[in-house]
Amino acid sequence: MEPLDAETEPLVRKLLGFDFDLVAFSAWAAGEDRLAPLVVRFAGFRPSLAPDPFEALVTSITAQQVSLFAAVAIRNRLVERFGERIGRVWAFPPRDRLAAASEAELVAVGFSRRKAEYVVGLARSELDLAELALLPDDEVKARLTALRGLGEWTADWFLARHLGRPRAWPAGDLALRKAVRALYGDVDVRAAGARFEPFQNLSAHYLLAQYLTP
Repeated sequence: MEPLDAETEPLVRKLLGFDFDLVAFSAWAAGEDRLAPLVVRFAGFRPSLAPDPFEALVTSITAQQVSLFAAVAIRNRLVERFGERIGRVWAFPPRDRLAAASEAELVAVGFSRRKAEYVVGLARSELDLAELALLPDDEVKARLTALRGLGEWTADWFLARHLGRPRAWPAGDLALRKAVRALYGDVDVRAAGARFEPFQNLSAHYLLAQYLTP
């Protein structure tokens, strides 16, 4: 089997962020005085995208209002409890496996009762996750936020880190808010997204890279 066959190549390209047009972004950013040095500093940086929509959403639910360390630990226990072991690694549990799980089983691996309800509810919902890739940003957000436990923060990051939408701007993310204000002062972060049109997604990731890198 070829290392990059018809099935694996799209997944690898998504994981490596090949959907992003860095050439066009760099040319545009050259006219942004404060952003341009970041693009030079992190030249070639491509945000990784999550290939599977269900995994992306469950991961976001896991990360809601907890530290990154806690979120990763809970997610790992979820994967080991409900996923399939393949050699030395575990595959993320498919949607039907978590749809068959009880909320109590998720609580047992570290989820709060509310988050367990969110994950099981998502898994059992009638939402067609594959169809979301065909919809405009606003409709994607509307369908996601119609489900209990999926708010604007989750929907924005789904647009940014799964669908790779160029105008995704997770204005409600605390780290991004701090990153924007560290560079641009006390601004309205939501409104500031218009400044980075049409490269809000990449701009957000470069701002975060600057903020989180010593």
